[in-house]
Amino acid sequence: MQSSASLTISDLWIERGERDLCKGLSFSVQPGEVVRILGENGAGKSSLLKIIAGVLSPLEGKILYSGEDVTLDRTSLQQDAIYLGHSVGVKGLLTVAENLRWYCPDISISILYSVLTQLDLIDLVDVLVKKLSAGQARRVALARLWLTKKTLWLLDEPFASLDVGGVALLEERIQQHVLLGGLVILTTHQDLMSITPHDVVLLS
Repeated sequence: MQSSASLTISDLWIERGERDLCKGLSFSVQPGEVVRILGENGAGKSSLLKIIAGVLSPLEGKILYSGEDVTLDRTSLQQDAIYLGHSVGVKGLLTVAENLRWYCPDISISILYSVLTQLDLIDLVDVLVKKLSAGQARRVALARLWLTKKTLWLLDEPFASLDVGGVALLEERIQQHVLLGGLVILTTHQDLMSITPHDVVLLS
């Protein structure tokens, strides 16, 4: 993947309940950039990612993807984006391998086993996800980032439940993605050791 896609947020107004989370928010993400969304709890970090992903809608503002206004029709953006939220989003009654085959049915055995080996999951390939630890289940969810060909990554607290080794693996994968022109927007309370992001601060 060598991407030239870009994302521009223009004058975004986000409301939750009767409270404004942010108003007039504008920033852009260029190929090869990591943007970290900062703010106190309740400032709207997760809401912002969901709005970009098309799960929620803003009151006002525009979202431009590669120059195209996708505010009303996010089909093209959604086809090119992967969103990983707080929840690991994997199926507890499926095995590790079954979860990843469900997400990526055309994956070859060799690629699947390679990814599971990189994430230290190879010995758990036939284990039901509900029997895994929180950190192991998180790694299963994050395995999608090793399998996806999507350009825009929207990651909400992706380092949650990961040990030091898991954090290092994920940072390395993010670096590989942006080196190929990918875009990453993430929220995290984790100090980033090998990534220098552009910070966007939401004021509550």
